[in-house]
Amino acid sequence: MSDTKLPKALTSPRTRALALCGALVAALFAVAGFVPLPYTLTWPGLTADTLGSYHDKPVLTITGAPLRTTEGELRMVTISATNPGERTTFWRSLEAWFDPKVAVRPTESVYPQSNPAKAEEVTAQQMAESQNSATTAALGYLHLSPAQVKVTVDLGDVGGPSAGQMLALGIVDKLAGDGKGGDLTGGLKIAGTGTIDDEGAIGAVGGVPLKTQAAARDGATVFLVPRDECTDAKVNKPATLRLVPVDTLGDAVSALEALKSGGSVPAC
Repeated sequence: MSDTKLPKALTSPRTRALALCGALVAALFAVAGFVPLPYTLTWPGLTADTLGSYHDKPVLTITGAPLRTTEGELRMVTISATNPGERTTFWRSLEAWFDPKVAVRPTESVYPQSNPAKAEEVTAQQMAESQNSATTAALGYLHLSPAQVKVTVDLGDVGGPSAGQMLALGIVDKLAGDGKGGDLTGGLKIAGTGTIDDEGAIGAVGGVPLKTQAAARDGATVFLVPRDECTDAKVNKPATLRLVPVDTLGDAVSALEALKSGGSVPAC
């Protein structure tokens, strides 16, 4: 039986060296694919109607003033994320880069506190402060005294400051509507995001491209967005969603009134 000899090009030292390097690189990629990286995955989260209930409990409980029966919805919007202590892998991150419904973000930008328990504590504190500012801003807008009107917010374990704008609008709608006997919503499903301070200024929150997807998924046709985040809001924007930029609580109320009446409405 004769020996079968391989071509010299396949048995040369250079070829063997390249093959060995290729094997090492492949092994490194295989190992790297399972090494945890300092990134967090985020995707469209839950929405909740501030005029309605969340987990079978009213989002807003108001005492000390007559309340209106409302129609339509004012939805606060969230993003979901991998847990604070969870690190994603290279392969999972790479897959997420090509998914328009998932964003890959440095973990410290999502959870500034590396301790998971501390991160949850901070987001809970941010939500509490947001609720207080939303109440103060809404009552101030309506010229009502916080000594007489009490507002309690229940959004379960939802954390962070980004529900401020929609909570304030919910309080205004329940107490005064459009001031003419009608609803702020005009019966529409309105969604939005944005922090709010005691004076009613609305601030940026981040994650808007994912929040617009959550809003459209849950039936909203209008999205109130902090003006500074208009550009971000256009990224992967659902075709059915109308973006309306706002700077203050007063802007948001005026925009909703214009939507109802067919007046001029700002756009991103």
